[in-house]
Amino acid sequence: MTVESGAALSTKLVNIDEVKSTARKQRVAAHSHVKGLGLNPETHLPSDNANGFIGQLEAREAAGVIVDLIRMKRMAGRAILLAGPPGTGKTAIALAMAQELGDKMPFCPMVGSEVYSSEVKKTEVLMENFRRSIGLRVREKKEVYEGEVTELTPVENENATGGYGKIISHVLIGLKTVKGSKQLKLDPSIYDTLLKQKIEVGDVIYIEANSGAVKRLGRCDVYATEFDLEADEFVPLPKGDVRKSKEIVQDVTLHDLDVANARPHGTAGNVKSLVGQLLKPKKTEITERLRQEVNSVVNDYIEQGIAELMPGVLFIDEVHMLDIECFTYLHRALESTISPIVIFATNRGQCKVRGTEMIAPHGIPSDLLDRILIIITKPYKIEEILSIVKIRADAEGVKLNDDAVEHLSNLGAETSLRYVVQLLTPAKLLAQVNSRDTVTKEDVRQCAELFIDAKTSAQLVRSNEDRIRTSNGDHTCASSSAQLDPVVTAHPLNSQAASDGDVPMETDRT
Repeated sequence: MTVESGAALSTKLVNIDEVKSTARKQRVAAHSHVKGLGLNPETHLPSDNANGFIGQLEAREAAGVIVDLIRMKRMAGRAILLAGPPGTGKTAIALAMAQELGDKMPFCPMVGSEVYSSEVKKTEVLMENFRRSIGLRVREKKEVYEGEVTELTPVENENATGGYGKIISHVLIGLKTVKGSKQLKLDPSIYDTLLKQKIEVGDVIYIEANSGAVKRLGRCDVYATEFDLEADEFVPLPKGDVRKSKEIVQDVTLHDLDVANARPHGTAGNVKSLVGQLLKPKKTEITERLRQEVNSVVNDYIEQGIAELMPGVLFIDEVHMLDIECFTYLHRALESTISPIVIFATNRGQCKVRGTEMIAPHGIPSDLLDRILIIITKPYKIEEILSIVKIRADAEGVKLNDDAVEHLSNLGAETSLRYVVQLLTPAKLLAQVNSRDTVTKEDVRQCAELFIDAKTSAQLVRSNEDRIRTSNGDHTCASSSAQLDPVVTAHPLNSQAASDGDVPMETDRT
């Protein structure tokens, strides 16, 4: 039996595509590996390599004491300063404190340069962030009807005006719980809310008795087996009676209350209000009088036991960017009755206070510096850099062999920790080009040749002074080293102390 050659040639190969997972990957940020301060719950002492935090034991212990004071609500109206050289974990400590406090405690991060705006005053931006950092937990007891919808019938009547159409006179809705069921007769205005939320038989809802507000909680779990694919959220059948008293807890900030009262909704017939809502509003300041009225209402709620004040944390990074007006305003803001905990961070040593000719430590006036508890962060040792590189590589999904880890740690001690952390992903790409999953020492060395560090860049600038242009566009002469860019000459890696591995704090770059 012979086989035709044409039949064999006409056979097509079947392409098999691999189905990739659609699971959402979490983006890796600079401090994704930090999960907390890493303190022992019994002794409150920091543990090395705990919660992704390496080193800075004294600073973490001090931050743990601050966290305990915040939880006890005995730290409001005070300020802390995190001071240390660049790349020593000041921002990481502040974010770790926020994670230790939990999601319910307000935490508002900002940078010192955010206060400068052409539309809003600097003091207004500061006060706005102050109010964002103060939470208010409102507890309200409301009479509600809660249960699974068993019946939803709109009752129609003839139009009283003599038209041909019909109008909805009321809505009959049946609610069922584990203990019993009840039929309610609702106002026709609630029927629109039911339609907007797409409520149908089998949904679990609750209706507030006073306001008539309706909220859909989800689909009853009895119907969970009806479909193989269901995008809805299933909730259990409510227990107890249909009518019950329910405590509703709402967490808001004082800034939310300010904005809600600063932009009231106009009446239905007010055309000017309607046009104002359609147009994009310009960012305006909230008046001090409005804030005082909000504060008086909040104080009344606190005295009645309805609300509880929760002073949060305001984190101001690069605090040396604030000027003397902002520092003066911070004096009054910290002494006010409603004030959060303020955490400053700076990497400057002796430098000018912005807006003055005064030289002060950390760029902060001495009278404000006296009121601040200062936490110092120290440069990392080579053993700590090695541990941090391992943790960051694991967080970014980079496999390193032992030689690569050792080379990166030595490189970090010579240059900076931030530089070697930024080399991880490019080194991984170079390893993948060479068909390897593990990054080797050669990949790191090749990556370091492609991307130079700040110290090497400064040396190149000094060696090519005659070719470097100044800010006014003229060439510099070979003898005028003072005309170099102050950002380069004032860099901490260019100082004499950087030669022995000890990186000092940055000096003034202005």
